[in-house]
Amino acid sequence: MAIIQAAVSMMSDPRSLGVMPEIARRAGVGQATLYRHFPDRNALADAVIAYEISRLEACAGDPDHPVAFRDLLREVLRAQVTMRSLVALTHRLDAGTRERHKRRIVTALAGPLRRAQERREVRGDFHARDLELLFGMVEGILQGGEDLVAAQEAACRSIELVLDGLFRCGVPAPGADVRGAVGGVTA
Repeated sequence: MAIIQAAVSMMSDPRSLGVMPEIARRAGVGQATLYRHFPDRNALADAVIAYEISRLEACAGDPDHPVAFRDLLREVLRAQVTMRSLVALTHRLDAGTRERHKRRIVTALAGPLRRAQERREVRGDFHARDLELLFGMVEGILQGGEDLVAAQEAACRSIELVLDGLFRCGVPAPGADVRGAVGGVTA
């Protein structure tokens, strides 16, 4: 677990290259131990992704402490931004592994999405499969420029714009008085 946590920490640092010897050092283990558990960066990336998805599943599936869908989605999308090195490593994983991880993320978010739609907090025409579109948009923005800071700022801005459109379209703002309002005209 120490190795996974060290890798998460390194992959969350945009200045870090996530090199295996540094991960071993941060985890307090020798390189031989690291490589015995994770023979290469792909194996480690797969384990880190699985760990992060498990955390998401636990948070999204806790009936005693339901988390708002907007907060969950924001955190997943922002993790894409902050863990850019991990996202880059996912492209090295085989297609089956990538698809398995993607399905787990979408499945974890599907329940909170459904509950938010039942409360009319989210557009009714948004489907769990549309989450993949959002992930692709954020990734495209991150890859769109050579300036890491500017790309991250643009990605974060796009996340907020998308969330506002997803959550506010047709849904009155909290506390808004919409009695008798039709098309912006009050009856």
